[in-house]
Parts: sequence; C-alpha cells; structure tokens
Amino acid sequence: MAKRLYDADNKKVYVLIKAKLVKQKNSRHSFFQKAAVSCCALIMLLANAAPLDAYIVRYKEQFYRLYHLHHIQYPDDTMENIYWLEKALSADFCNPLYAEALIENKDQWEKYRYLFMMHINLKLIEQYILLGNKWNKRNAYFYNAPWKEQNLDSLNTAETCYRTALYYWNGAKEWAEKALDRRFRFMNLQRVQYWEDEAFRMENGALDYEKTLTRELGLLQQVREQFQAMDETSY
Repeated sequence: MAKRLYDADNKKVYVLIKAKLVKQKNSRHSFFQKAAVSCCALIMLLANAAPLDAYIVRYKEQFYRLYHLHHIQYPDDTMENIYWLEKALSADFCNPLYAEALIENKDQWEKYRYLFMMHINLKLIEQYILLGNKWNKRNAYFYNAPWKEQNLDSLNTAETCYRTALYYWNGAKEWAEKALDRRFRFMNLQRVQYWEDEAFRMENGALDYEKTLTRELGLLQQVREQFQAMDETSY
C-alpha cells in the first residue's frame, strides 16, 4: 500500500509527483521548442522597448484566476494548476470589493468565503484525479509482465493522487456544510451560481467524489494484485 504522503500543506505529495514528472517527462516536438524560444525572444524585445507594469499576486482570488484548463492537458499542466489552487487555499481573501461575487453585507461575505473554499477543494480533487489517471493502469495485460515493477510503481503514484483527492473531499464537505447553514438558505450569490449548485449537488448526493474515488481505488487494487501475481511464466 502507498504511504500517507501528504501533510498539512500537502508539500510532500507535490514533491513526489513533480519528481516523477521530471523522471518520466517526454520531450515535446521540436516545433514547439523553437516556437517557445521565438516567443521568449519576442517578449524580451518588447520588454526592452517599453516598460511593463507588474503586480504582486497575494490573494486567494488572484491565485484562483491563474488556474486554467488546457485543450490538451499534460501532467505538467495539471501540476501547475495544483500549485495555483494550493496557493489559493493558503492565501488571504481580498477586500470584498474585489470578490468573485457581489458582496453587500457581512452575511454574504461569510457565505462567499465558505463557497470559495469548497470550490477550491473541489477543483483540487478534479486535478488530482486527472493526474492519477495519467498513471493508473486499467488492465494488467500478460505481455506487460517484463515491466511488472514499473507498472506497480505507476499504480502507487496513481493511488497517492486518488488518496490526496479524498483528503480534499473531506475539506470540501466541511466548507459546503457551512455554506448550507440555515442562515444562508434564502441567500443566493448569483455571480457564483455554479458554486451554489456544487454545494446543492453535494447535499443531495449528486456530487460524491468519495464514491468515485473509492471505486477507482478498488479497481486499482485489483489490477495491482494481478501484476503482483505475475512471474517468469506469465509471459
């Protein structure tokens, strides 16, 4: 079984998976490498031509806006999103004037903060599931016997991702429960309606990542046992 590799701020999981990315990362097409070099040269040229204003990213909302989806999401892209989302968890909230929702009183501000934290936890779950799927093995084919240890190592990484997602699911449930307090029952933050819907779906059971992750971990264990049973006669 994989060890519990996350601590309070989850740095160990980040380091573990990032190290594996460095080890297993495939080189991209030279076209994209040349394009990146050209892009950097252009940016440097523009930077020398005119001064650019900069600002410090320090608040939850700012880090959250750096989270983005890719048409083709490589593991490095997923790790980037995890980094920004975890930064958003630990940062301070900005002034209500700059919140993602319209805030007009203290009760709305309180509910907004609960929904925001719930939503960030859910997004982290999505990213860790996506990352785990990169290493998960759905089948233990007999012809993969020569790479038995490599496949088992890959399954351990996938399990770590899934168990980390479960860790964030517990956090999401706690924040959702606070956002669904009876004091807020007739309060709706329309600009973050999607967050409101997420809380409602968690309440009625339509959104249940614990069920999904438990199923994935069970299937993963079955595949692991099939690989462990392989020997020199399997292939």
